Amino acid sequence: MTSLSSSALRQAGRLCRRTAATGTLISTTARVANAPLQQVAQRRYVSESRQDNAQVKVDTAIKLNKDDFINVAAQSPDGSNMMVSPMAEVLKQATTMEEGQRPIYLDMQATTPVDPRVLDAMLPFYTGLYGNPHSRTHAYGWESEKAVEEAREHIARLIGADPKEIIFTSGATESNNMSIKGVARFFGRSGKKKHIITTQTEHKCVLDSCRHLQDDGFEVTYLPVQQSGRIDMAELEAAIKPETALVSVMTVNNEIGVIQPIEEIGKLCRSKKVFFHTDAAQAVGKIPLDVNAMNIDLMSISSHKIYGPKGIGACYVRRRPRVRLDPLITGGGQERGLRSGTLAPALAAGFGEACRIAYEDMEDICCNKAPSLKNIFSLSRLYDAKRVKKLSDRLLKGLLSLEHTTQNGDPEHFYPGCVNVSFAYVEGESLLMALKDIALSSGSACTSASLEPSYVLRALGNSDESAHSSIRFGIGRFTTEAEIDYVLKAVKERVDFLRELSPLWELVQDGVDLSTIQWSQH
Repeated sequence: MTSLSSSALRQAGRLCRRTAATGTLISTTARVANAPLQQVAQRRYVSESRQDNAQVKVDTAIKLNKDDFINVAAQSPDGSNMMVSPMAEVLKQATTMEEGQRPIYLDMQATTPVDPRVLDAMLPFYTGLYGNPHSRTHAYGWESEKAVEEAREHIARLIGADPKEIIFTSGATESNNMSIKGVARFFGRSGKKKHIITTQTEHKCVLDSCRHLQDDGFEVTYLPVQQSGRIDMAELEAAIKPETALVSVMTVNNEIGVIQPIEEIGKLCRSKKVFFHTDAAQAVGKIPLDVNAMNIDLMSISSHKIYGPKGIGACYVRRRPRVRLDPLITGGGQERGLRSGTLAPALAAGFGEACRIAYEDMEDICCNKAPSLKNIFSLSRLYDAKRVKKLSDRLLKGLLSLEHTTQNGDPEHFYPGCVNVSFAYVEGESLLMALKDIALSSGSACTSASLEPSYVLRALGNSDESAHSSIRFGIGRFTTEAEIDYVLKAVKERVDFLRELSPLWELVQDGVDLSTIQWSQH
């Protein structure tokens, strides 16, 4: 009994000492938590996320500098005594924005929003239909496989191919790598076919694939383009040699929207018995394509450029005459042994649905084997294409009405949804910052982190100054007339403002020819 009493007294003493030492702490915690449970106070650096704090207030974010972070008092949003980082209040202000005020999206060449119909086709495969499409022993696999094969049919129908010629990949970059490296390595083993032809304005992944082949001992010819952005067919014909294994020319350029003479290139390559590959990521679903009428042997396709999900694409590989290539990815032998790996049924279903929607919009053209590209926007059912053309004409007319603005690329042979314009005496990056309420790009999304002038515009013969002052406007399915009108008004105001800040513009207004000025070196 005595031992029990002394033990209880010792515990009571310890509890009293602890309570006395932490009484203030507990009361503070109680105020902060505002709950019946008492918790130990801890350092908190983030305030609670609220529904109206989810978007960016660009005005505040643009103007922040180091002093703003240093001079903010460490104060809790609710006035309590919580320890809050000085940055938290500034970040809270920088991430608060009135609902519905996200920037207008005009960067459709970088990616497109997922069409709601595409999302509806994908959702079942994230819940009940979760089978592996390569499982052949039960219904879960069969239903997923059926969806994948239906998607393959939709993609094939859009480009006039056989479904067995469609190989699913992770996107156009992988398709380009697989086509160029695969054909070159297969036919280069004999040592007789070690020459590749491409152009100077191709996507980075095509140019890098060719450079890797050069390191492996292949010869690569980079054809120049004319000022319009299109290749000279006579130069291409002169470049083809008996050792040429492949010609790779993109259909629609991702920066300037120029459409290459694909049908003529395909006809020339077939007559010379050379394989023809085209990067059609920016063309499929937007302009009519028929792989048989155009004599295309390999084609790269991307899902997220045509309102489908990201992370999936396709490579068309002709079966007759058969195109042989070494696979980049080996393993289980899926996709005719050309691209091993488990397919994602949800992505494939979304990709297929995006192609089905595009085919329905272009049904009249797709049934008419490769009509003239000049007439495609006058055909009856081309709702998307005609609407994009109408908005593009409205945008171009307004932009080119400004002083010293020029369109980059061939004005007669370009996809209307990609408008690239140079604004003389304005730095393109400065204009992008000024147009913070509009999502635009000064070039390819894959190279936008670089401050170097666009190699595509340089290939057209543009000066560094002209290339630096170019902006790409991407118009798509969900762009509205009101957005185009807003963009025109904003561009005019901010171009005028930035030019007023430029001493070069003042000289031009005074009639000085800048090319006659001899600048001193420092």
